[in-house]
Amino acid sequence: MATPVDTSTPAPEPDNSGKRKAWLLALLLILILAGAGTWAWYSLVGRWHESTDDAYVNGNVVEITPLVSGTVTSIGADDGDLVHAGQVLLRFDPADSEVALQAAEAKLARTVRQVRGLYSNVDSLKAQLQTRQAELQKAQQDYNRRKVLADSGAIAAEEVAHSRDDLTVAQAAVNSARQQLNTSSALVDDTVVSSHPEVMAAAADLRQAYLDHARTTLVAPVTGYVAKRTVQLGQRLQPGTATMAVIPLDEVWVDANFKETQLRDMRIGQPVEITADLYGSEVTYSGTVDSLGAGTGSAFALLPAQNATGNWIKIVQRVPVRIHLAPEQLKSHPLRIGLSTVAEVDLHDQSGPALAQQPPQQASYTTEVYDRQLVEADDLIARLIHENSATGKTAQR
Repeated sequence: MATPVDTSTPAPEPDNSGKRKAWLLALLLILILAGAGTWAWYSLVGRWHESTDDAYVNGNVVEITPLVSGTVTSIGADDGDLVHAGQVLLRFDPADSEVALQAAEAKLARTVRQVRGLYSNVDSLKAQLQTRQAELQKAQQDYNRRKVLADSGAIAAEEVAHSRDDLTVAQAAVNSARQQLNTSSALVDDTVVSSHPEVMAAAADLRQAYLDHARTTLVAPVTGYVAKRTVQLGQRLQPGTATMAVIPLDEVWVDANFKETQLRDMRIGQPVEITADLYGSEVTYSGTVDSLGAGTGSAFALLPAQNATGNWIKIVQRVPVRIHLAPEQLKSHPLRIGLSTVAEVDLHDQSGPALAQQPPQQASYTTEVYDRQLVEADDLIARLIHENSATGKTAQR
């Protein structure tokens, strides 16, 4: 039986070229829109922001170092403790300094009394001079009277000679008394007891002894947290030995190291957004550019790069930029020194300078915890001078 032959016409294949063109056009349109969007984002946003993750928290590390030698008898704070300005951190054995202070007090008291004696000598010499002048006047009158009598022949010439000798002796006594008065007056002229050079020298010794005694107690210059404590009880310390540090965490800043190619439009005062790895993106700090470094990090390295060699390779340098942080944000989310951060600078505001134009008008950081020491020393000196003056009037005249 013969096999039937299929004489039907085959179905035409579908035309996919139109769909392919449509997809290609759509893809091209998407690429064009993406490129336009990227260009628009860069023109409006991207080129006005510079960021770096080479940024770290920095701050003041206030070293506590003694100014006098001593043996540690007390430690008032340990690592991590909060201390306030003026709080006692260390105490030395005060025995030696107390002895030196007592000796200086006695020296000042003795000097005041000796100077009082100089003023008394002047008064005594003034009285002696007046006495010698009266004697000279009497001798002059006796000589004049005897000379008249001698001219009339009433007395012998020998009496006149004796009278002349008495006049010469009286005149010499007056000259001697006047010279002694001038010598003594030169020691006290234009001074009072408190301003006499010898008293001032003794007062300076007492002031130094008082400071040495006060410095056996080391206090915190600022309010902050203790770190790097290395001192131990019984340790004998010399001036300048590092014992511990106090770090005021409410005054930290960020040192961001930007590439040199990122600094063209960066200016002082521009706003900065900072995120710390400690808190992540949930916490954002608002800061401002405080200053731009005067040199690259490699320029101030302990071993600067020597590029004058045949194997030199150019490396993009980084410049430290200091960023000021708002203290209010640091209170709610404190930072520690050395933490990693990400800093992004908004470059829209170009009104600020690239470098500082004026020197600082006041000290950046100050402490007043040591001012009281000199005040107390001066009060002690004034009291000793008053107590060792006759009635206090000599020191006031």
